[in-house]
Amino acid sequence: MQTLSQSPTDPDFVQNPYPFYDSARALGDVFWWADYDMPCAVSHKAVSMALRDRRMGREAPEPLSFPDHLAPFYAIEAHSMLELEPPRHTRLRSLVLRAFTSRRIAGLAPEIDALADSLIDAFPDGPFDLLDAFARPLPVIIIARLLGVPDSSAPDLLRWSNAMVAMYQASRTRAIEDAASAAATEFTAFLTDFIAAKRHDPQDDLISTLIAAEEDGAKLSTEELITTCILLLNAGHEATVHTIGNGVKTMIETGHCDVDGPVVEEVMRYDPPLHIFTRWVYEDMELCGVPLKRGQQLGCLLGAAGRDPLVYDQPNTFVPARSAKPHTAFGGGIHFCVGAPLARLELERGLSRLFARCPGLALAAPPRYADVYHFHGLDSLQVTR
Repeated sequence: MQTLSQSPTDPDFVQNPYPFYDSARALGDVFWWADYDMPCAVSHKAVSMALRDRRMGREAPEPLSFPDHLAPFYAIEAHSMLELEPPRHTRLRSLVLRAFTSRRIAGLAPEIDALADSLIDAFPDGPFDLLDAFARPLPVIIIARLLGVPDSSAPDLLRWSNAMVAMYQASRTRAIEDAASAAATEFTAFLTDFIAAKRHDPQDDLISTLIAAEEDGAKLSTEELITTCILLLNAGHEATVHTIGNGVKTMIETGHCDVDGPVVEEVMRYDPPLHIFTRWVYEDMELCGVPLKRGQQLGCLLGAAGRDPLVYDQPNTFVPARSAKPHTAFGGGIHFCVGAPLARLELERGLSRLFARCPGLALAAPPRYADVYHFHGLDSLQVTR
């Protein structure tokens, strides 16, 4: 296993991490990333295997310690199905899937179209930031409506979510940690009151359905309900915001602005919103011939897997008509993104309405990626219509 050094906050890497991935992949399926002090799966083969291998998982093999100021944040993480393994993960995911049905998601298409049109109607005549005007409000409003939270709460939800998700940045600071804990406290208080109201007056929404959902006589506890709602809100918009921004940037730059066929899958393969998904090693094992030890963490480089030349012809070229092949942008295995159908629908309908209504959409300034690795998304996207 080769050792490489690359700061994830280096400005050149932030703007374009793919040359580093190419260099690392050329050395083997797994390399040691010195800056993270952990092995990383870099090929499509190794990433796909790691995501599905039950000898690894998201839940730490030993209890983790954390400072007191982060207690509110980790109180939520303790009940997150994203951070748990069976049997708790199985129970939580099963209950969520009973509410998060494909039929319910598919029925949102007209609402997504209408919301996209209303956002587009409000675009100004001059240059504007498409992230603020379109990419950020669309997914957060849709997931809020799905949960049964009023649109008026969307700004708070966005603020809380951004603060909590920032905990996964390589550039994390004490100020970020304090903001995340404050957001967790406010988010929890908001949802505690909201869930209590739904218990007394259930409606046709996801929170009411989650309250009623039951598996082998067991329902979600209030703590599990709160964490699940926060997870769905955070994951239900953060990655979609980045994917819309990255996708629009790429489509404008390449002149491919028709949203048909496999173009949404190509957007996610070419420039995905999440570049690392970590897993704990539960027993001494090998991955692609590389020995791993119990207690290690392994980084699955989702951004690198999508550019593997052994799987994709011209991997560094955006090919809208590319024959759809499995990508890893939504993860894999038992932690495959539960919101993938909603994300795909939002991307398909949102991008379709955007380019249909704004066929002359053009960049008004060179786009730059934000320093938010492990995520990969733009700081802003200045455009004219």
